[in-house]
Amino acid sequence: MHFSIPETESRSGDSGGSAYVAYNIHVNGVLHCRVRYSQLLGLHEQLRKEYGANVLPAFPPKKLFSLTPAEVEQRREQLEKYMQAVRQDPLLGSSETFNSFLRRAQQETQQVPTEEVSLEVLLSNGQKVLVSVLTSDQTEDVLEAVAAKLDLPDDLIGYFSLFLVREKEDGAFSFVRKLQEFELPYVSVTSLRNQEYKIVLRKSYWDSAYDDDVMENRVGLNLLYAQTVSDIERGWILVTKEQHRQLKSLQEKVSKKEFLRLAQTLRHYGYLRFDACVADFPEKDCPVVVSAGNSELSLQLRLPGQQLREGSFRVTRMRCWRVTSSVPLPSGGTSSPGRSRGEVRLELAFEYLMSKDRLQWVTITSPQAIMMSICLQSMVDELMVKKSGGSIRKMLRRRVGGSLKRSDSQQAVKSPPLLESPDASRESIVKLSSKLSAVSLRGIGSPSTDASASDVHGNFAFEGIGDEDL
Repeated sequence: MHFSIPETESRSGDSGGSAYVAYNIHVNGVLHCRVRYSQLLGLHEQLRKEYGANVLPAFPPKKLFSLTPAEVEQRREQLEKYMQAVRQDPLLGSSETFNSFLRRAQQETQQVPTEEVSLEVLLSNGQKVLVSVLTSDQTEDVLEAVAAKLDLPDDLIGYFSLFLVREKEDGAFSFVRKLQEFELPYVSVTSLRNQEYKIVLRKSYWDSAYDDDVMENRVGLNLLYAQTVSDIERGWILVTKEQHRQLKSLQEKVSKKEFLRLAQTLRHYGYLRFDACVADFPEKDCPVVVSAGNSELSLQLRLPGQQLREGSFRVTRMRCWRVTSSVPLPSGGTSSPGRSRGEVRLELAFEYLMSKDRLQWVTITSPQAIMMSICLQSMVDELMVKKSGGSIRKMLRRRVGGSLKRSDSQQAVKSPPLLESPDASRESIVKLSSKLSAVSLRGIGSPSTDASASDVHGNFAFEGIGDEDL
């Protein structure tokens, strides 16, 4: 998750009191909440009581006198680094103290009273699920409410997540982010004031071996089946005409498990596809389509005068990655404190082991760069859990009296329509050499100096291997 404080505001105090500086905290480039220095100081002191001063990053000190504009800007930068550091710390970032602070601040900033409301959540096939929630319910509360409405068993809730998406004109979903524990889903989606934004339920794991757990249950099977059919229809899963014929035959027989077993063998099964963007692979400003799944990032591209090609970058070959946001300065070339700046440009850059002892940076420029980073981190987390012999199966806390509330009338997952004929214009994709021998990649060096924020993620799943394994 990418925290930034791109600007400050001078605001009047309550009942005409003295003015104060408010800091706008953005998450993934969108305003999450507006807080005062004193509130952030209170959060810092609470975290220090719970975890000790040695664990916490440096917090900008109090000042006895009013701050100059330059000092306001300096404090803004220091607070931004502080929030990023706390969020990235596994202990602090997952603490209830930190997350509840952000939830309260979000609700107060958006001025949403606590009340019961109906919230619409979509399944992957577009089916709507209406759940009754409180405006103050956090993400796992809403996820549990959706699971209860669908009659999804408690021990399968952890296999699914809620995602904020933007519905495009053709009905396809552009994924914005996975909803986090520090936000209130109802407030997050309604505060955008745009009906194109929706909340979607989708499986949250990458390894298809976990499908077996989900397919043991009727509701889990139906959810997985509906998502897979939808992904095939969108062209996210790559299917030949013969494979399409076999899938349609199984669909007509309502052989859902057999349908999924065949789908699991297809390229890009279970992947998340992003909108078209630009990369410096294999050359500068190369148009690509990025997909994430199966412990890799896949880049589909068209080289000049050649057919559509694909390059794959394994997560275990990425030494680290970073998300960098840069903001164009307003006309005149200078920016004053509190002054609004241009649209944020986001880049995901990762250092990749191209061959033995040769690391190279690859950069993707996309508004969805942060979502790509989230996918990379979750794939690494899953690999580490599997490596340690753990399981992603988990029980989320119960909402009422130790058990989930169940609706009297459960909402079934509707079967999707039969697959349409494959798009004849959809071209086959040629896999690039795994050694990428025919491609030269441009190194980007260190982060550019105009970046307003940069998060570097070390990869615990990185494996130093030899040429024969590449």
